[in-house]
Amino acid sequence: MSKKSITLIVIAAIVVLLGGYGCSSYNGMVQKDEAAATAWSNLQSQYQRRADLIPNLVNTVKGYAKHESETLENVVAARAKATQLTVDANDLTPEKMKQLQAAQGELSQALGRLLMLTENYPDLKANENFRDLQAQLEGTENRINESRRLYNESVKTYNVGIRTFPANIMAGMFGFEKRPAFEAEAGAEKAPSVEF
Repeated sequence: MSKKSITLIVIAAIVVLLGGYGCSSYNGMVQKDEAAATAWSNLQSQYQRRADLIPNLVNTVKGYAKHESETLENVVAARAKATQLTVDANDLTPEKMKQLQAAQGELSQALGRLLMLTENYPDLKANENFRDLQAQLEGTENRINESRRLYNESVKTYNVGIRTFPANIMAGMFGFEKRPAFEAEAGAEKAPSVEF
């Protein structure tokens, strides 16, 4: 074999190895991106579940707490604001994430005030429908927290995958961009105060 043949074989082997690495790296980034998008969809599903439960909860409370119309109106308004804001997983920017977090935070606070009404209305606390709805809502809040955690884990895996060398070169070439994660809301370290 001549030197030229050996050089061509070495170059061909390097091209094959780089091509194999490139395909594997690209496919890995696509899988991580899809995992993050799926986690986002699951979180959106939990938000929708909460939004669907709220009208039933509000109507149950309305029957007992006729004097608490402001609290009920705040819950309905916060629900409307939270459900109007839709963010696609492929168009998720830090600004849109903050808007979504703010709207969902307002809804959580309004729901907290609504659930505190039970202290002023003992009959409501004993109402079976209210207790069932409250239990479902509490379960939904737990699911939302778990979905946020899973989303953040998926985003971390994806972001690390596209930012490490040499995958970052491939990510830049194919337009893979960093995804935003959920962060604690400002003031989340303080317990909310509920006043009537």
